This record gives sequence, C-alpha cells and structure tokens, in this order.
Amino acid sequence: MRCAVLDDYQDAALSLADWSRVDVTVFREHMSSEDDVATALADFDVVVIMRERTPFPASLFARLPKLRLLITSGMRNASIDLPAAAEHGVTVCGTASRSEPPVELTWALILGLCRHLVPENVAFRAGGPWQSTVGTDLAGGTLGLIGLGKIGTRVAAIARAFGMDVLAWSQNLTSERTEAVGARLALSLEALMADSDIVSIHLALSDRTRGLVDAAALAAMKPSALLVNTSRAAIVDTDALIAALTAGGLAGAGLDVFDLEPLPGDHPLRTLPTVLATPHLGYVTYGNYSRYFAEAVEDIDAFAAGSPIRVLG
Repeated sequence: MRCAVLDDYQDAALSLADWSRVDVTVFREHMSSEDDVATALADFDVVVIMRERTPFPASLFARLPKLRLLITSGMRNASIDLPAAAEHGVTVCGTASRSEPPVELTWALILGLCRHLVPENVAFRAGGPWQSTVGTDLAGGTLGLIGLGKIGTRVAAIARAFGMDVLAWSQNLTSERTEAVGARLALSLEALMADSDIVSIHLALSDRTRGLVDAAALAAMKPSALLVNTSRAAIVDTDALIAALTAGGLAGAGLDVFDLEPLPGDHPLRTLPTVLATPHLGYVTYGNYSRYFAEAVEDIDAFAAGSPIRVLG
C-alpha cells in the first residue's frame, strides 16, 4: 500500500517513527483546495493527516476511490466526515494524544501577554527603551476557564500554583466538579467573563459551543482583561473579537487557533498590537509527534494484517 503523510510542516514525520515497512511519501506544503488534494492523493491507499489541517468531507472521499485507510493524529477530528468514509469503504483510525502540551502553551501565551515578552524582547534586540511596559500580576487575579475537562483541569492547577482564584463554567458543569479541583462555579458565561482577569477556553467544538463567545460575551469583559484560546477558533466570534480588540474593549488576546489555517498574510489578527499569536502549536511537541507517527505506523500494520486498531466512528 502507498501511504501519504499530509501537512508535515516541520519535516518531522520520517524521523520520529520507523516507516521502513511503509511505502511513504511526505507532503510538507499545505494544499488549500480540494482539487489539489484530490489530484495529489489519487494513487494512495493510505493517508495520514495531522489534526484538522486538511478536511476530509464527503466530496473528497468520492474523488479518492483508491483510498482504503485514513489516519488522523488524536482520537477526534471534526473535519472528517465519518459517515462518508464508511460509505466509501474507508477505515478511519486515530492515535493517542497528550494533554500536557496545550496546557503548557496556554500558560506561555498568558505569561507572554501579562509580562509583554514580545515587545520587550523586540526593544531589547533593537536597542530600544530599557523597560517600557508594566506587567500584570497573576497572584491575586482571577482566571476564568470556559471548560473544565482534562486540559482545563491542568490549567486550573497551574493557576492555583500562581496564587490565582479560579472560576469555571460550561453548560453542564457542576459545583461538585469545580470544587473537586479547587475552582468556583460561575453562575453563567456572562458572569465568568465579567469577573475574570484572564479567560481561557478549553471546550470541544460542537453545535452548542460554536460562536459561544460572541460580541455580548466579549462586551462583559473588563477592559483590562485578556482572552486566551488554544481550543478551537470557531468557539469565538472572530469578527467580534477583532472589533473588541480594536475598540479597546479588552487588553489583549492570546491565540493559537484560527478560522482559516494557515491564516492569510493580510488578516487583521496578524497586525493587531494586542494579539499574541502562535500558528496552532498547542499539540506540536516532540512527545506528541513521536506518539502520533509511531501509532500511525502501528495503525497501518494492524490494517494490513486485517485487524484495524483505534478505529473511529
């Protein structure tokens, strides 16, 4: 079977797993159109995709009659049409994924914003002013978490270590759950937004969470507050966020996820001075990549042996 690995931006796949038993071709550059993807993958039996970088809708499955196995990093990928895969006889498998890397990046963004690391480092390297900003204290502040699952719980633990009060809210969150991790349950999303100095999002994307953080929710925030999103871009109304940042409705945003990736070069989020952004690096670590690609090879071996593992859908 011929295998394609898509969107290997860092040229990491082949060095982080043993592909010796696989006829593998790596595509480093992102293909933004379905036509390009369909043409490039026409002769491949197996495709390995990284998270949700390249969508696989029903229309693409219909154009890839040779495809037999699709592997995604992680055990969830909202950009794959699983019923369409089944209809076209394509088995979809996943891999394990660690929750620690996005937690760490969340705090990198929070600390970078609070201590103005980018502008201070730029000034330092350019011979600019020696100290031009005043940092924001974490100790004594309030962190609001939208979502308190595996990742949100780890973020909360670090916040407590910094001496922060932790609020949390999601549609089905209970006071018993928040108390168990040393947090307080906010009465509503609006209450959490209004009472927090920093708001960090840790929800899965669904019909209920899409557009959850809208203009009204952003308007409830303090002008001195920060919003951090390392979860899914569509949970936040991007236009409303840009408007709020432009008008000074909040002090800044730390972003790792975007409605369109890679983000176009002329997008407003690339130039707003109060935005600290990274190009969807939350899961991009050696530990995660090693697991992704090693288990992708395991998935291929198991499929070839007639006993697929980690099957989705």
